Amino acid sequence: MRDLLPAEWMKAWAGRTWLILAASGSFMSLLASLGYASDTDKKITEQHMDLATITNDSVRAWMMSLLFASLFGAIFVVREYTAGTIGRSVLLSGTRTRLFAAKALVGTAMGALSGLLAVALAFAATYGALASSGHSPEITRETWLIAAGIFACNVLAGPWGVLVGWIIRHQVGAVMTLLALTLIVDPALQRLVPDVGKFLMTIAMSSVYRDGKPELLSEPIAFLVIAGWLAAAWFGARKLFLTRDIT
Repeated sequence: MRDLLPAEWMKAWAGRTWLILAASGSFMSLLASLGYASDTDKKITEQHMDLATITNDSVRAWMMSLLFASLFGAIFVVREYTAGTIGRSVLLSGTRTRLFAAKALVGTAMGALSGLLAVALAFAATYGALASSGHSPEITRETWLIAAGIFACNVLAGPWGVLVGWIIRHQVGAVMTLLALTLIVDPALQRLVPDVGKFLMTIAMSSVYRDGKPELLSEPIAFLVIAGWLAAAWFGARKLFLTRDIT
């Protein structure tokens, strides 16, 4: 594993996938963040919002980065199937189990980097947007909890994407699955069947970055639900990887 992890770490940075996803996630998050932080005077006078709420909303908008962390994790796995290099990777790693664990660890590390980038840019964008209208962000304990939640969700999204990649093994299929679950299926089920929807992976993450909806799970329960989804995905992905043909 000592030699395998550096090799997989180098693979993670190969090509432009990480750059494209980081740039895309940052751009989409920035647009949402600026939307929350714009027209500050109007929001204060007409909507009776305070600076603390505006600051928190602007920072929270960077939660979209978790989607791109999961997409990277999935592509990190499935591109080996696309390129036809998965067999060689298994041979060089020694066993399928070692490769499976190494991919998960590197995916988690890349998720952590995505989280750090998102939090740093969230504060920078919020400061910049509010300063342009003559205001300063009001950083509270809630702001720091939101930022910590965004970081945590990125860390968790990395291995989630890796596991989805192992299960599906097809780049378009894995990417479309993650997009559909994050943007369509989970939010739709939350609206239609809120008592069930709050236990879905994406919605449980909403609790972690403190989305504030009253129907969401408490943070400790949300972490347990996320752990359950990751454990189930880990079990299913590992079983499929160990039993299916590599090609």
